[in-house]
Amino acid sequence: MVLSRKSQTPSLTPAIISDTVPSPETFNDGLPLPKIIAFDLDYTLWPFWVDTHVTPPLKAKDNNIRSVDRWGESFTFYPDVPSILLSAKSTTPPLTLATASRTSAPDIAISLLKQLHLPTTSEAGASSKAASKRAYDIFDYMQIFPGDKKTHFARIQKQSGVSYDEMLFFDDERRNKNVETLGVVFWEVPSGVTRAEVDRGVREWRRRKGKEGKES
Repeated sequence: MVLSRKSQTPSLTPAIISDTVPSPETFNDGLPLPKIIAFDLDYTLWPFWVDTHVTPPLKAKDNNIRSVDRWGESFTFYPDVPSILLSAKSTTPPLTLATASRTSAPDIAISLLKQLHLPTTSEAGASSKAASKRAYDIFDYMQIFPGDKKTHFARIQKQSGVSYDEMLFFDDERRNKNVETLGVVFWEVPSGVTRAEVDRGVREWRRRKGKEGKES
């Protein structure tokens, strides 16, 4: 069943990193963090279904902040996403990131991740093309294929060697909560990833792990 909020291609505004979008508080509060933070793609990192709304070929626009398809429709991340992903790689040590998507159009998803860049901000406040990173390159593990998300996480676990209970997963679909049978902590983001949702998810992971205080 298709939900009404996802039934049509959304009108998108390019996401731009600025000082008004700070990193999640939990990334810098000195408390423990998951060893792997994983994200779904559709309606989690971006507000569309790649296998329904996007028609190749794709072409990057505006210094790779957005991508345009055959019909001129524009696609990009939710506004907070670029800042969150870059902030994750700015922690000490950098956080390990993964994608776990069940889209039936993995080639389109990968093309978008390669075309969409995460723009940094210069001291003057202007987006720096030279310093931008491909979203594709920010992820350490990528599992993008149709099927049960438990299979995605089994592969991530095998590749990384990280135990399931050290993983936190953000997804917009409640059915994917079944990954918790493996030990992964699931956090539902029905309206997509935001800085606040990342903080809520990390705090829930800490609560379940009993790591709400600083380690001695």
